[in-house]
Amino acid sequence: MEENESRIAYLLEKANSLPLRPGVYIMKNAGGTVVYVGKSRKLKNRVSQYFQNSEKNIKTEKMVASVYDFDFYLCDTEMEALTLENVLIKEYSPKYNICLKDAKSYPYIKVTVGEEYPRLVFTRTRGADRAKYFGPYSGASVAYNIMDTLNKSLGLPSCKHVFPRDIGKVRPCIYSQIGRCMGVCKKSTQKEQYDAAIRAALRILGGDFAAAKEELAARMYRMAESENFEAAAKCRDSIAALDRISQRQKVVSSPNADQDVLALYSDEKCSVISAFFIRGGMLVDKEEFVFSADEIISEEELPTFLCELYSARAYIPHDIVMADTVDEESVTALEMLLSEKSGHKVHILQPKRGELKKLCDMVRDNAAEKAAKFADAAERDNKTLQTLAALLGLEKPPRRIEAYDISNLGTEHITAGMIVCEDGKFKKKDYRTFSIRTTDGTDDYGAMREALSRRIAHLSDADGGFSNRPDLILLDGGVGHVHVVRDLFAERGIDIPVFGMVKDEHHKTRVLTDGVRDIGIARAQSVFVLIYGIQEEVHRYSVGRMSGAKRKTLHHSILEEIDGIGPAKAKKYLKLAGTLAALKSADLSQLLAFGIPKKDAENIIAYFAKERKK
Repeated sequence: MEENESRIAYLLEKANSLPLRPGVYIMKNAGGTVVYVGKSRKLKNRVSQYFQNSEKNIKTEKMVASVYDFDFYLCDTEMEALTLENVLIKEYSPKYNICLKDAKSYPYIKVTVGEEYPRLVFTRTRGADRAKYFGPYSGASVAYNIMDTLNKSLGLPSCKHVFPRDIGKVRPCIYSQIGRCMGVCKKSTQKEQYDAAIRAALRILGGDFAAAKEELAARMYRMAESENFEAAAKCRDSIAALDRISQRQKVVSSPNADQDVLALYSDEKCSVISAFFIRGGMLVDKEEFVFSADEIISEEELPTFLCELYSARAYIPHDIVMADTVDEESVTALEMLLSEKSGHKVHILQPKRGELKKLCDMVRDNAAEKAAKFADAAERDNKTLQTLAALLGLEKPPRRIEAYDISNLGTEHITAGMIVCEDGKFKKKDYRTFSIRTTDGTDDYGAMREALSRRIAHLSDADGGFSNRPDLILLDGGVGHVHVVRDLFAERGIDIPVFGMVKDEHHKTRVLTDGVRDIGIARAQSVFVLIYGIQEEVHRYSVGRMSGAKRKTLHHSILEEIDGIGPAKAKKYLKLAGTLAALKSADLSQLLAFGIPKKDAENIIAYFAKERKK
């Protein structure tokens, strides 16, 4: 208690010495790991609030309880602070900050307008070409559904043929025969008809349904007047299809509105930011960002969130509407930052009344509904973990479960896969792979022992996925695997529950074993589904990693890493020895007997001896 009071007193005194200037602060835990990054236009006031005896929400209290020191950077302007904060969050990925995944590439629909016969193409990158890009969309399924609808409605080809190269050279497909494609591959198709369909697609993707319909209607009348009734009928069908599309799109704003609307909902269980993307007054897409109870998010963090969100999205609309109130200085800094990135003036709107306020309320309701669904799912997962704990006799529900599987191809490429299931959800960023070095493919138990030995060696790490202690370890194996790992843990003084997932004749886990007793899980449906999912995931992951290692050696032999051995020698020596395992285990006399020169044989022995010591 005294130690904690002393820590808070030191931090408050340090915070009170900060200047009343814009800046960024970096909170660190006892190990020096960054746990939170924030900004403020008045550093002293903001940072001192954390350490004053005032009421805080649970998430902030957790963060403050872990802080033992902080650093800070002074900035000249709030825009500079906002930019620096975003950079530091990406650099450190602090535990209590909301962090969007940089690896996510948003999907776009690309219209290759620079080509003679433009196409609609799915892509995740925007190139510096003459093509037009629409999006980004929240997911691949959204983009593909839009493309499919446009292709069907306008009769555009969805095949892989290249036009005009393939016109008249390929047989028309079934889509052409049933009228779903205008049949560009047939010589009879008019280029004018194709161009009209592409223009309509461009207008629709831009949100202008009315202009697209007007253009198609004008063409329909021209075709009818020239007695080209077949082309006129296709225009008529396209107009009808557009009516059906527009009816499915929800009109939520004025016809020319091009804006993103965002709202935050937060409670003690989670936080949700809902974003509606409105083009041409219609809701064309939406996305929800769900953050756990440990991730701090409030109105103050919204500018940081927007900064990170639009760093991943290539398109920034002229208007961004926020349901939540952010101080004027932060809004100004954000407008300047986004305007600079987009190349046009960006306005941040915070409506207090009128139609935009109603739209904000609708978006916030959407966020609240998503949060409720998330909480319900979390409650179901928690009940499942409670049931699992009761079945296995654990003291508490296992929040973090790690599962292991061994996969190999013969005696080579022995791989142990480790997956993580946290709070009932797979946590893929914590997955790990172990390339087994101490045993061949005949010793599954030895491979499992090596993998777990290397895993527990990282339990004392200050940071990273390996530093998180598992509440339960599951092994894809039976009694033998459990005994091996339990003996290892006993030697090292590790107390973590270990169970084996025993498969039945249908290759499904219906029993867990602790090495002495078998615990049936088939009757506990939710537990069975969880364990079966874990078993399938760890098997998929380990086999995938092993296959990846095998594919690499098809192109590059490990022998090529040895001094004096290139591709030709590597291939020759593998052929002489028969297998890589034979080369690894051979002594000097055996290598010489294979016909390998002495100098290369000595280098081979030295290389693999060094590898075994790692």
